[in-house]
Amino acid sequence: MTITITTSNVNGLRAADRKGVGSWAATHAPDLWCMQEVRAPQPDVDRIVAELSGSYVAAGRISEPHELSSMNEVCRIKGRAGVGILTPMPVVARRYGLPGLSEGVDSGRWIEMDVRTPQGYVITVVSVYVHAGNVDDPEKMAQKYRFLDAMLVRMGQLRDEAASGGRQSVLCGDFNIAHTPLDIKNAKANETHSGFLPQERRYVDRWIGDLDFVDVMRDLAGDIQGPYTWWSQRGRAFDNNVGWRIDYQFATPELAQTARGFTIDKAPSYDSRWSDHAPLSVTYEI
Repeated sequence: MTITITTSNVNGLRAADRKGVGSWAATHAPDLWCMQEVRAPQPDVDRIVAELSGSYVAAGRISEPHELSSMNEVCRIKGRAGVGILTPMPVVARRYGLPGLSEGVDSGRWIEMDVRTPQGYVITVVSVYVHAGNVDDPEKMAQKYRFLDAMLVRMGQLRDEAASGGRQSVLCGDFNIAHTPLDIKNAKANETHSGFLPQERRYVDRWIGDLDFVDVMRDLAGDIQGPYTWWSQRGRAFDNNVGWRIDYQFATPELAQTARGFTIDKAPSYDSRWSDHAPLSVTYEI
């Protein structure tokens, strides 16, 4: 038996709702759906989640809307960040935020959900939205590096838990870092831009090299260019596939070994998109 985990930056849940994310949900209805950049107040999140529950009913994944469990954290700064997770699977525990980060700008960026799979295993699923950063704004870069440092600590704990026979983990989200030149169309031109700075990319090196997390999509795809998950709204980046791969699923080794395939659901046309990111889905045979 397999489960499908999807991560998608919705680029504003209210806007995505108007643009048809509910129809996508009725067609795909992943077992675990991690969202980033929800950017909506709690009443609107609750309303749209209720609508998405109906999409899961339409897809035959659940019988009643209340059978879809949800978890979200709204950013304390209006119109910023926000993360969520939806699942029809049993939820064992929920945790909010990264220890040591208490500023409003760091809220709505990290939530953890422990779920029980149909086979009886409990896994930890994290929805992550890393700061974008801006090389022209030292404060924003400092916020990004502070968040990445806190991530290293928590990822080490998750690695240790998995290595000792405990819960396996998968981190899903928009990490706002393209790891290697394979993950960005114009690598040379972006070496001095946030999202592809050597200092940022070294964090991904550490996640993989020091903490043993697996970049699941890259592991499955091999050393090919892309495929990308985000395209700028400017110019003809989408039409010309001038993209970045900044949405990932990083899993602990035992869980990563069960990955069987992935899809990046790029919309057929610019005007049919409900976000500037495409959902990344991975199927695991746990």
